[in-house]
Amino acid sequence: MTPLPSVIEAIGNTPLVELSRIVDDLALEGRLLAKLDYLNPGFSKKDRAARAIIAAARARGELRDGQSVVELTSGNMGTGLAMVCAVLGHPFVAVMSLGNSEERARMMRALGAEVVLVPQAEGSRPGEVSGADLALVEQEAGRITRERAAFRADQFAREGNPEAHARGTAPEIWAQSGETVTAFCDFVGSGGTLGGAARFFAPLGVRCYAVHPDRADHPIQGGGYGMSDLAHLRGADLAGDLTVTGAEAAEQARLLARREGIFGGYSAGANLAAAIGLLRGPERGGSVAFVICDSGLKYLSTDLWEQGNAE
Repeated sequence: MTPLPSVIEAIGNTPLVELSRIVDDLALEGRLLAKLDYLNPGFSKKDRAARAIIAAARARGELRDGQSVVELTSGNMGTGLAMVCAVLGHPFVAVMSLGNSEERARMMRALGAEVVLVPQAEGSRPGEVSGADLALVEQEAGRITRERAAFRADQFAREGNPEAHARGTAPEIWAQSGETVTAFCDFVGSGGTLGGAARFFAPLGVRCYAVHPDRADHPIQGGGYGMSDLAHLRGADLAGDLTVTGAEAAEQARLLARREGIFGGYSAGANLAAAIGLLRGPERGGSVAFVICDSGLKYLSTDLWEQGNAE
């Protein structure tokens, strides 16, 4: 095996792991298959979209050599962009709500990014980023983009986001599972992972489900903003919508760590909770795949692991 030309080439082709211990413990009928995207070099699935968006913009001439890149982020997309921009020579500005965990901001700064933290909307709770918080971040990201004549990565609109999963994540899962996956679910943030995966999976008869929090105020960072019209999900062939609570997401993230040795974050726990629900319901006896979206290392300042250690 020869050395890779850059860390960008290490993005993707992450392992797929069968969660047989959890299936046995819970007496489930079927299989749980976890795609370990937290093993990407930026520790999240968003590395894929970051690479695709920047590559497409450079190829079209929309992003010039040395031009700054700006994006709003909960931390994962920003980390991926910081990494890609560091390699390709683009100054990167990450705009993030103060409601997100501090680890994310520290990691982006370590990768050379300028991090602009936006105060939360009145009434918002630390650690729980709302749609109102995201609107404030969007406003600031737009201002910085205009002032600096920067390229806006815009993960909520750029086609590279879902394409990264239609051409990468989903085909990898299909091949690694021996073409046996019957369902896929994902916690909705920008909608890129689910929308892209559905493009690949739906024609194969694999049913795709959207995972949402049960209420607006929740601790599952990176999604569940209450946005009803996500561009990447328009026209997507989805089998249904599932809801999980913040407590369920935390409980299942801890279960992943304790029983399977998989150290994921809140969204990974939400995906596992939804997948378990599917095996207990409409997908009983099937093979349900989902993504471990990011690393539990990004949540050490939250109460996710403190509560887990107290049990």
